[in-house]
Amino acid sequence: MATFVLIHGSWHGGWCFAPLQQRLELAGHTVIAPDLPGMGGDAAALAAVTLAGWADFVADLCRNAGEPVILLGHSRGGLVISEAAERAPDAIGTLVYLCAMMLPDGMSRAQFKLAEGPNPAFDTLITPVAGGHGTRITGANPAAVFAQLSPPELVAGAMARLVDEPHGPRSTPLHLTPENYGRVPRVYIECTDDRTIPIASQRRMQALVPGARVETLWADHSPYLSRPEAVAAILLALT
Repeated sequence: MATFVLIHGSWHGGWCFAPLQQRLELAGHTVIAPDLPGMGGDAAALAAVTLAGWADFVADLCRNAGEPVILLGHSRGGLVISEAAERAPDAIGTLVYLCAMMLPDGMSRAQFKLAEGPNPAFDTLITPVAGGHGTRITGANPAAVFAQLSPPELVAGAMARLVDEPHGPRSTPLHLTPENYGRVPRVYIECTDDRTIPIASQRRMQALVPGARVETLWADHSPYLSRPEAVAAILLALT
């Protein structure tokens, strides 16, 4: 049996993976889906969050699992799993990017955003908070951007649980080496109807960091809600 570590994206928590977690656990596997430290905190807590701190936290989870894990990152969580793999490559059997940020050494999320241009439907949802140390989803209909293909009752519950996101990690360039990060196998699950990280951006990242095996899903930016069975099938095939 395998151990899966699931790392959530911006404004979310480990709770978002519940439909996927249930399917993996029913197949007999262990699932660890934490809330990253500092999520939803006050100004001081948000300001204290760093990408390095998150990566250390996740690397420790992987080392303590007792076997090489399958480490999945969703959306911004891709930044975290990349840095965790740099720190603990021997503790990770496979990295899985679920419509996630898969960026090369030296690039930050903010730099990639500048290169890919505006996404008005997504950009207008976001409001800076805590003196710029965090962001909050304040737009009128985030479900239409995050989860337009997902079951409405699940989406309503998820949108009600969104919290403030630390800003620091998105502006931090990744530090990745071929010797560590580069030797961990990677899978990229691209989602064709994603309105948050559009498919063109997902494929641009695949070109920037070649070598991942690509799986394609007809899904929105919340495939753990819209296509949990399909995501689970891809993950179970890795065990």
